[in-house]
Amino acid sequence: MASLNELARFHTPLDGRAVSHLQRLVAGWGLLADFCFADLLLFAPTNDATDGERFVILGQVRPSTSQTVYRADWIGTITTEEERPLVSRAYRLGEIIEGENTIAALKERVRVLCIPVRCRGEVVGVLTRESTPSFGRQPGELERTYVEVFNRFARMIVSGTYPFDAQDAETEEAPRVGDGVILIDASGRVEYTSPNGVSALHRIGSHGNAEGLSFAELGLDDSVIRTAYSIAAPVTEEVERGPEVTVLVRCIPLLDHGAVSGAVVLTRDISELRRRDRLLLSKDATIREIHHRVKNNLQTISSLLRLQGRRFSSPEAKVAIEESVRRIRSIALVHETLSRGAGDDVAFIEIVRPLVRMVEEGMSSPDHPVTFKVEGDAGVLPATVATPLSVVLNELLQNAIDHAFPADLDLQATPGSVVVHLDNDGERLRATVVDDGVGLPDGFALEDATGLGLSIVRTLVESELTGGITLALGSGEGGRPGTEVRLDVPVAARE
Repeated sequence: MASLNELARFHTPLDGRAVSHLQRLVAGWGLLADFCFADLLLFAPTNDATDGERFVILGQVRPSTSQTVYRADWIGTITTEEERPLVSRAYRLGEIIEGENTIAALKERVRVLCIPVRCRGEVVGVLTRESTPSFGRQPGELERTYVEVFNRFARMIVSGTYPFDAQDAETEEAPRVGDGVILIDASGRVEYTSPNGVSALHRIGSHGNAEGLSFAELGLDDSVIRTAYSIAAPVTEEVERGPEVTVLVRCIPLLDHGAVSGAVVLTRDISELRRRDRLLLSKDATIREIHHRVKNNLQTISSLLRLQGRRFSSPEAKVAIEESVRRIRSIALVHETLSRGAGDDVAFIEIVRPLVRMVEEGMSSPDHPVTFKVEGDAGVLPATVATPLSVVLNELLQNAIDHAFPADLDLQATPGSVVVHLDNDGERLRATVVDDGVGLPDGFALEDATGLGLSIVRTLVESELTGGITLALGSGEGGRPGTEVRLDVPVAARE
């Protein structure tokens, strides 16, 4: 289904400001549909219209307070003056027109109220309230009050003062009509309170009859009302009564000839939502603290291993200890990154760069120069992928130093180079480690490799990451054959 902006650009002659005005109207018109207990449709003239003879339906909304008239969607439908005479008349005259119209798709009469939508003094569309005719039933006080509130909004739409130019954006938490309504007069006193509105007042500590009293006289903070009246625009605030009660209050001023003639105050009890937010914040802080402590513990283990390694006289034992220290530090890097952010996902580039720098500082030297470079980006990965993948890259980088550039290889004339390239298309992560070293030995096969480093790599890639790994000769740049290691890891299911 096309958006309002797309339909307006394709079918209508409306300029950008007019379309923005209609978009703001549609953004909050669920409120209007609930107040009038009816469906709302938004019509705009088409490019080939003459005096408003053809219209396109740009929007449609159904009420949550009543049954809908239309089960089908009408957005994008082109109508003519013969099909919608009331719409055409309201558009031409710029006045509210009420009557009945036979809708061919329904094969029955529909009660229609046509409201011209004015922007900068010009009619740019028509908003229709459409409902089935009612016979013999007398509306109650709540229904009469709500319909009158809608009629006041309708007059604001005709005058061009609604939707508000500076209307604050509604969120998923924004209160709806069914959550509670308080109608305020021009002096800031309560005229009417819906049953759910009464419950909301009780939640924030006001238990008396509110009608005829101001919020201040009820013992409540009236800053939201005073602010909305002073700026003539909606204002939303949260009212807290202790740590357990939070009520969202949204004050929408009603304007008459540019002056505030009253306001609609919508209320919603969001105590449970805020309680969950606090629990999530507490849980998130706890998880970050756990990651921080794990990182500290890993660094402690690393330091202990280094102390133990100093007591060994065997070169093989010292090398084994140093390799273990690097593996532990690569895992610690993941936990350090997780401890700084929210959630259990991590930007992997923040791990790769310090990991490469750690290997370069520990393995490269002026007498045996090897440069490292990182290209591309692996995006954001869950910790279940980032942790084993960081160990894998650490092993591959360490192998590049140990085997691609052995100690007896002269690198003074042509320094060694290792490039790590990362790519993530949302489905699969591809990591490539390329060096310009001595290349693979004759007859080398990954499945026959017995070294600890490659055994760790194969186990993590194939078992934990359920991916694949291939080794091949490099491009041969720099006069040496080089080696290229490719990793292919699925990430879509994990994300």
